[in-house]
Amino acid sequence: MACKPLLRTGLLWALLLVFLAGCAGQEVRQPEAPVQTDPELAANYEKEGRAAFEEGRKGAAVKAWRKAVELDPTNAVTVNNLALVLKDQYRFAEAAKLLETGISHSPEVAELHFNLAVIAELYLLDLEIALEHYHRYRELTEEDDQQVAGWIADLERRLE
Repeated sequence: MACKPLLRTGLLWALLLVFLAGCAGQEVRQPEAPVQTDPELAANYEKEGRAAFEEGRKGAAVKAWRKAVELDPTNAVTVNNLALVLKDQYRFAEAAKLLETGISHSPEVAELHFNLAVIAELYLLDLEIALEHYHRYRELTEEDDQQVAGWIADLERRLE
């Protein structure tokens, strides 16, 4: 009878160790604190990024524009500029994600839709997203852009 409590205790320890080992690989995430917006500080970073870009310092421009977008994600011009530099650096998925974020804050800015459509079509080969955003671009511009109309027709044929 003396062995049973030891066996039971040993079994409980073994189960506890298995449970703890299973939990060891799991990351405990804290909820992210909301990012504080500061359009005035964002404007300073935007200017810094523009100056760096004009001087050919694209890395510095990306760094400054990232800060600007974090502080004011509603600035569609900065979002667009940053996305285009990322595209030039072959960071297509990152550029597309940034444009999607920009569109969520500024859905009526046609250029964001156009650039997302181009990146989705030519670099990510996501023809459905490209078609969706070419259509939205045309709706917003209300122009009879024959080139974009041709791209839309081509995408529709390719998706059939």
